Amino acid sequence: MEVVSISIPRSLYEKARRRGIDVEDFILNILINELKLDPKEAAEVRLELAEKHLREAREFLERDNSVQASEKMYKVVEECIKISAQIRDIPEHREALREDRWWPQLLDKSARRLSKELNEPKIADTWSRAYDIHIWGFHEGKYSVEDVAEDIGYVEWLLNYVKRATHSH
Repeated sequence: MEVVSISIPRSLYEKARRRGIDVEDFILNILINELKLDPKEAAEVRLELAEKHLREAREFLERDNSVQASEKMYKVVEECIKISAQIRDIPEHREALREDRWWPQLLDKSARRLSKELNEPKIADTWSRAYDIHIWGFHEGKYSVEDVAEDIGYVEWLLNYVKRATHSH
């Protein structure tokens, strides 16, 4: 996947971040809605993004950057939960659509619901691990590369699981 960058003033970006807005996800949601992508197309776009984040996570691990690897791994799992929630049209997905954003608690509730409905506890476990490294690896910078690398297998598993589920729908 070729990545395209856009430019926005840093002050606007920082203001959005202070309000808890994930700028990349916000823009992605607007484009998906404006282009009226069907759920399958939207899932494919999010899968491309998740695959990009996984490649970047591996690169950051190789470069001994646990902070950025943590965030990229979290982003893979976040996209996978959103895709799965959308495909199954669970209540949390509908709530995220109403609110025009995914809150961490919606992602957590989605992961738990998906685990139960699909009888796959590894979904919730992977989400918990991703959120843990998001907080302690990215925000707090307390995890080493070794700590973070332990969870890459879970992240890869979830991405593959969601890819199979997406392509079978």
